[in-house]
Amino acid sequence: MSGPREPSDGGTTVGRWAEVVSPGPYATVQDLGRPGYAHLGVPRSGAADAPSLRLANRLVGNPEGAAGIEATFGGTALAFPEGAWVAVTGAACPVTAAGRPAAMDCPVWVSPGGELRLGTPREGLRTYVAVRGGVAVPAVLGSRSTDSLSGLGPPPLRAGAVLPLGRAGASAPIVDQAARPPVPRPPVVRVLPGPRDDWFEPGALRALCSGPYEVTSESNRVGVRLSGAPLRRARAGELPSEGMPLGAVQVPPEGRPIVFLADHPPTGGYPVIAVVASVDVALVAQLRPGDRLRFRLPGMPARL
Repeated sequence: MSGPREPSDGGTTVGRWAEVVSPGPYATVQDLGRPGYAHLGVPRSGAADAPSLRLANRLVGNPEGAAGIEATFGGTALAFPEGAWVAVTGAACPVTAAGRPAAMDCPVWVSPGGELRLGTPREGLRTYVAVRGGVAVPAVLGSRSTDSLSGLGPPPLRAGAVLPLGRAGASAPIVDQAARPPVPRPPVVRVLPGPRDDWFEPGALRALCSGPYEVTSESNRVGVRLSGAPLRRARAGELPSEGMPLGAVQVPPEGRPIVFLADHPPTGGYPVIAVVASVDVALVAQLRPGDRLRFRLPGMPARL
């Protein structure tokens, strides 16, 4: 399909910027994070739902790793004095561009002086806005991501903040709309066992996958805290701190699991009973308090 036409200035004017009219409940600048610094105690950070940010960037002709906006529970509004191509992906919500309804998962032109506004998501938690040229705030350790744990990167967005925009590349938007696959409710999240499943009673992994867990209000970009059947340990005491991967299902002493997300610490001392498959981390990142999920081991049926 042929895509939308680029505005006459090509979207490449040096000094372009966007103004934050309203950040909503919580919004940050995110790219794909700052890998390679775990040995220094620096989390990777980056978009919690990385596939949605990648898609938004592709839709406006950006490199997949360009910085965009991660809006938590909608409500974000941005003004574009010179106009801009944008794309909105992730948690589906009402969108208006320059006062008119706009679609998600497609390139949208916001006319000069217009505003892009996000409503409250119907389901899901995190919505992503990519702007052609990317958000060009200064990089810290090679990334423009806001890290809620370490404080690295730009601060969370606030009303009146000005976000510089980068120069657009040679690739123009060429797709009218991207297909959105349905998300099962409750989502079934695939996990791999270990590395510390031997710290738990026999059958703990099956217990993890036997019933739904519910997301609690204590969840954030560091991790998703779950309530449900507690996972009983077979060993007392604590581990020396060891490396923690994205998607680690860490279990504190009370037995309620926590799934680590983008801003998780590089190390931890609670045993990890399983690790969420990398392709399913985005499903967990889109869960809001009160949502449920199920875990599934390879070869195990989705519902037991």
